[in-house]
Amino acid sequence: MKEQHQMPQYPEPYWRDGIDFPSFDAVNEDQNVDVAIIGAGISGITTAYLLSKEGLKVGLIDAGKILNGTTGHTTAKISAQHDLIYDELIQHVGVEKAKLYYQSNDEALQFIKQIVSEKSIDCDLSKEDAYLYSTTEQYDRKIEKEWKAYEKLGIPGETKTSIPFDAGATSALVMKDQAQFHPIKYLLPLVKEIEAAGGLFFENTTAVDVQNGAKPIVLTREGFRITCNYVVSCSHFPFYDSGFYFARMYAERSYVVAVEADKEYPGGMYLSVDNPSRSLRSTPYNGGKLILIGAENHKTGQGINTMKHYEALQDWGSKVLGIKSFPYRWSTQDLVTLDKIPYIGQMSSKEENIFVATGYKKWGMTTSAVAARLITDTILRKQNPYKELYTPSRFIADPSLKNFLIQNVDVAGHLIAGKVQTAEKKVDELTNDEAAVVKVQGKRAGAYKDTGGNLHIVDTTCTHMGCECEWNGGDRTWDCPCHGSRYTVDGDVIEGPAEKPLTKINFN
Repeated sequence: MKEQHQMPQYPEPYWRDGIDFPSFDAVNEDQNVDVAIIGAGISGITTAYLLSKEGLKVGLIDAGKILNGTTGHTTAKISAQHDLIYDELIQHVGVEKAKLYYQSNDEALQFIKQIVSEKSIDCDLSKEDAYLYSTTEQYDRKIEKEWKAYEKLGIPGETKTSIPFDAGATSALVMKDQAQFHPIKYLLPLVKEIEAAGGLFFENTTAVDVQNGAKPIVLTREGFRITCNYVVSCSHFPFYDSGFYFARMYAERSYVVAVEADKEYPGGMYLSVDNPSRSLRSTPYNGGKLILIGAENHKTGQGINTMKHYEALQDWGSKVLGIKSFPYRWSTQDLVTLDKIPYIGQMSSKEENIFVATGYKKWGMTTSAVAARLITDTILRKQNPYKELYTPSRFIADPSLKNFLIQNVDVAGHLIAGKVQTAEKKVDELTNDEAAVVKVQGKRAGAYKDTGGNLHIVDTTCTHMGCECEWNGGDRTWDCPCHGSRYTVDGDVIEGPAEKPLTKINFN
């Protein structure tokens, strides 16, 4: 029997390992800035960097630590090859808008390369070819259709009948000269430049609402006010939702295992288009290479025991690459819009000084640069050719209407199912590091007994719209299957759209 390597007990993103992070205070008094940016990940920091260069005073507000959200849980591919997207875009939005989608992301790639070069940033940036590959006849045909879309849009690429390692590939589509990097090493020099230009960073500060007007006011949970000319929501799920974004997107979780492999890695970035998909890339590590194996996507709060996804990636890596060590694993959450094009721009037609950037569908490294440039241009009243393509107020009947109905029927089903679910165990039956749905005083609750034997019990009713949260054993969180809100074992909010924590329950 092949040796199985023990996975780390808790997710630990490789990108944060060994990095000396700056520390910032929370907002503890009222503030005035030109632009308040909510969310200090790659979108927020890149936007702040561009606006600071134009002489605007920016304030970045984050509910946790900077660079600790989706940006710190990525595979960090910088590419305009976003899965099988271009044939689909041609069908739904036409050739011209599909071409704009490619051009915007290709320009974003060049923009990142330019910053790295100009500032001599040591962030492990490397030029890599990006491969889509299939392992079945059904997906061979989809690869062929995507290749025809490349030709129609003028996208440089080529087809192949194999890839440089044995994953059972029967066809492949290559987009040349894409890139990968270390996202935290890339962003920290930008943080220093923003500070030097007078920009402010506030950590552990939760923005909860906006008082709209000529000078919007961001309200924090602690009761402080941030007065500004513009608000930019880069907080993954919009912290301020005047456009019913919770009904126009759905949340997906995906998983990454980082391994040292027995076999030599051939270079390149790979994504299989079959089900289940597999993502692959390498990064420098201890004088060698760390291989990042990702995918196993599913809607948040739904599906099998989440540890099974890590195990599936480990099994695949063992068969294809061999595994010498298994130092890291982590998961991440991404938002998908109804038509798979991100929402970037003014929050709504009635709120011209409030902006949103969300719905990146796992391609946040490139799309964040698209968003930062588009929002900066709009604030500075400059023309941007991609404004209409990404506008959040769009509604494309096909496929938006169909997907809107599908997602909201799914929400209704889980809302009902959660209310009739029976208790899985009694509280006193739990072993250490185990969780279950239980009954406490006749009501549904979620109980987790930690490794020290301490009980953490919460009301599992999501504070967003009342769906019942399910246990995520891979990350030790309570996840909502309706709109993707996530909570710690003590009920604190990790991911929106929920703003309030789950209610703690005392158990005697």
